[in-house]
Amino acid sequence: MKYLDEFSDPQLAGNLIEEIKAVTTRRWSIMEVCGGQTHSIIRHGIDQLLPDEIEMIHGPGCPVCVTPLEIIDKAMEIASRPGVIFCSFGDMLRVPGSDKDLFRVKSEGGDVRVVYSPLDALTIARDNPDRQVVFFGIGFETTAPANAMTVYQAKRLGVENFSLLVSHVLVPPAIAAIMESPTCRVQAFLAAGHVCSVMGTEEYPSLCEKYEIPIVVTGFEPLDILEGIRRTVLQLESGRHELENAYPRAVRAEGNAAARRMLTDVFEVTDRGWRGIGTIPDSGWQLSPGYRDYDAEHRFAVTGIHTAESAVCRSGEVLQGLIKPHECAAFGTLCTPRNPLGATMVSSEGACAAYYLYRRLEVSHA
Repeated sequence: MKYLDEFSDPQLAGNLIEEIKAVTTRRWSIMEVCGGQTHSIIRHGIDQLLPDEIEMIHGPGCPVCVTPLEIIDKAMEIASRPGVIFCSFGDMLRVPGSDKDLFRVKSEGGDVRVVYSPLDALTIARDNPDRQVVFFGIGFETTAPANAMTVYQAKRLGVENFSLLVSHVLVPPAIAAIMESPTCRVQAFLAAGHVCSVMGTEEYPSLCEKYEIPIVVTGFEPLDILEGIRRTVLQLESGRHELENAYPRAVRAEGNAAARRMLTDVFEVTDRGWRGIGTIPDSGWQLSPGYRDYDAEHRFAVTGIHTAESAVCRSGEVLQGLIKPHECAAFGTLCTPRNPLGATMVSSEGACAAYYLYRRLEVSHA
């Protein structure tokens, strides 16, 4: 409760907002990369308390949301096969594929199980040696160490009936892709503290220099985010473009050395598709050659997948920060958390879900 109380203090929040208003003289567009930060901003109304000159743009920081449709469809195919136990975190079960989701696969007889850790899936594999057990390994750098450790353990223990369906993505290449887009309006970034707690901050100064943008690492509580915005605006107003760490209680420049060693051993960098965005070079991880036998895509030879996105869902534009969720004609009508058209309405970190839960704005019928 300590940080919940200390970092949600209304008086301190008000002071930070007044400081931001006092230094803001121009219009600025700031993107928070992390979906957890998006939910905190919308839930607490932070964007509405800021001066009108500051626009918060919601970035592609929801790991569920950016998992490519092709990977989702491959998950359906693997989970539907006899003899397979398909394990996943719960928020992936409602993500729509081309024509169904993992809940539908489960209702049709597939053995789909919700787990709370990839190590749970490894335990299931050890308890069911006659079945193939697959864990759906998605996410940014934050969740990758646990998945890497699980594959490492599977190999060390000789558990040959376990594999990982990998869809890991990386933040710095996404920032570069956003800045190089011809439609980019972003002038600064709030970077995700949990990612930097694993990977450190060494990749960000070069992005600041190349694109002349401030990047401020921050956390997820209201005061964390407001302090990050305050520092960002100060940089923008003074014409600076530097990396700042506004989350020192969790982030060190070098990151987590043990986690990084594990990641380097188990994974290697690869091009990766992002749902709604497309392929970003060198923006993801795949299992390295020493662990390729635990790659579910190779083990099950999943090929010939033909994907089909919803014709009316505009989640790709939401993920790129081009529109706000309620500007999509399907928002709150054809698309709801109970009947989602896109992953951004399903995930606990999705921008559309945040707007639906915390801010039922006018519904567009354009």
